[in-house]
Amino acid sequence: MNKKHDVVGIGSPLLDIIVNVEEKVLRALGFEKGGMNLITKEDSDRILEYIKNHKKDIVSGGSAANTIAGTSLLGNKTALIGVLGDDEHGEIYEAQVCKDGICGALHKHDDHATGHAITFITPDGERTFATHLGAAAAIRDEHILEDDIKSGKVLHVEAYQLEDPLTREAMFRAIEIARENGAKISLDLSDPGLIERTGDLFKEVVDRHVDIVFANEDEAKKFTGLDSEGAVHEIASMCDMAIVKLGKKGSIIKSNGMLHRIDPYVIEEVNTNGAGDMYAAGILHGIVNGINMDETGKIASHLAALVVASPGARMDEKYHGEIEKYKISNS
Repeated sequence: MNKKHDVVGIGSPLLDIIVNVEEKVLRALGFEKGGMNLITKEDSDRILEYIKNHKKDIVSGGSAANTIAGTSLLGNKTALIGVLGDDEHGEIYEAQVCKDGICGALHKHDDHATGHAITFITPDGERTFATHLGAAAAIRDEHILEDDIKSGKVLHVEAYQLEDPLTREAMFRAIEIARENGAKISLDLSDPGLIERTGDLFKEVVDRHVDIVFANEDEAKKFTGLDSEGAVHEIASMCDMAIVKLGKKGSIIKSNGMLHRIDPYVIEEVNTNGAGDMYAAGILHGIVNGINMDETGKIASHLAALVVASPGARMDEKYHGEIEKYKISNS
């Protein structure tokens, strides 16, 4: 089936405000290291005031957006669906999406500001998020346009979109359209706290609607109650492909009944922010281009490592030459 896009992503388009801090800053702000914390606009103002003397980098982000940007970087045709505020931050975000070569199916909301994630990087490279979703949380049925969804070979969804009943309704509509048009459904489980809050909902969604599941060790354990080895088998019993990311220990993939152990790509660590998103980009790249799973896993591992070696959640341009060999020409 001829498709306009290889991968279409749905997620929260967020500006990342990245700041390096000592762990005592997290304690002072009441955050547990490694977590994702939803905050109000007032909370955000208070936090930004507290860290006003810290150096900050501001870049376009959001989990699905990072994955779609990575998939685009590899030469694939991509689109991103989400909601921005009708404001300066929204314009910055939209410009970055165009620069990344992504077909933006982004909508503007009059009543909400563009969302942002304050991303704290501690000296051990761990990241902790304080996220004000803003307009990103306002995605509804009317933002899910059939032509955008049916254009893709794969629909990649952030699990964050399944927590709120109204955004969940929009996601189910997108999944239904994708299914009717022969697309595979990819889901990133996103956050162990999210899995805990949603109970058995995610298991039902995966079992009934999803083909490809991405999880890190903590998410896999929270989702199944099992260690990584057991979790990959359990998740694969619900869908076609299960991927459990093990950080410095590599990853495990179970696809079509076969288990693939992927070695880590060793590199100097700067921070782990965005590494899992880029890993997902490598896997989706392999799937849409028919690359065998062992090679796909190696590509994904290398891409993730290059993000770990970069200061932000996206791969530093100095590493782009290293991934030329993986690119697919769409000319």
